Amino acid sequence: MSKTTLHSSMRIWHRYLGFFLAGIMAVYSISGTLMIFRDTQFLKKEKLVNKQLEPGLTPEALGKAIRIRDIKITGITGDVQTFKQGTYNSQTGAASYTVVSLPAFVEKLNHLHKAGTKDPLFFLNIFFGVSLLFFVISSFWMFMPKTTILKKGLYFTLAGVALTIILLMV
Repeated sequence: MSKTTLHSSMRIWHRYLGFFLAGIMAVYSISGTLMIFRDTQFLKKEKLVNKQLEPGLTPEALGKAIRIRDIKITGITGDVQTFKQGTYNSQTGAASYTVVSLPAFVEKLNHLHKAGTKDPLFFLNIFFGVSLLFFVISSFWMFMPKTTILKKGLYFTLAGVALTIILLMV
């Protein structure tokens, strides 16, 4: 019966957790990369929406009802108010406007990064975050102490932390 050291245990846990998380990391990396383009039209499609709202809404209430921030009325013709994305009839409450959205699957991928505490994805996000922190810590057990590789690795780690802090401050 062999005695397992902390060093060998960390390597084993790191290896099998790594295999388990490989799929999760792939999905997170793809969705995270796609989120970089959220302020562009990349992959987005325009969709016409016709909605029946309450008549007589103020511009603020209209914006809230159709989920458009800072809506600005650009013109009024009779009862019809025009804004950048469409029109609203203040007499009948009929609104016709366009929205730009991502395909449903890409929207679900983005939701991985936005899940709150009431969302079932919350547990996946917590598990993933804690697992990544374990990866950071356990990676230092991949190499024997006092080796050149570990020392260089620590310098690269400090460089990564420094770069991240610098970019956060810019």
